[in-house]
Amino acid sequence: MIQLIIKKGDRESDKAVRYFKERRIAFQVLNVSEKKLSPKEIDSIIASSSCDDEIIDTSSAFYRKNGYQWREFSLKEELLEHPELLKTPVLRCKGKCVFSLDESFIKENSDA
Repeated sequence: MIQLIIKKGDRESDKAVRYFKERRIAFQVLNVSEKKLSPKEIDSIIASSSCDDEIIDTSSAFYRKNGYQWREFSLKEELLEHPELLKTPVLRCKGKCVFSLDESFIKENSDA
């Protein structure tokens, strides 16, 4: 089953949820606005990415407001403390992650 990591009020996250529901694909939702990610989940996400820009939402108001563009920071520590920095939606399955609504990833990993 594919795990869908989303943020409340994020348009791309809403699109991903709608995509799964319309196609009746089984999925599990983890909303980072309501529940923080565990250190192991963050390690899995970081390991699946090719660069930090793929993980961090540099266009978010939180990122700009708190001056992350001028800061040096530990990616894991900041994601543990501030999950709203995560670029969503994140699709996870079998230890792999993609950072967008990737239809080939969904077809490859869905049970349908």
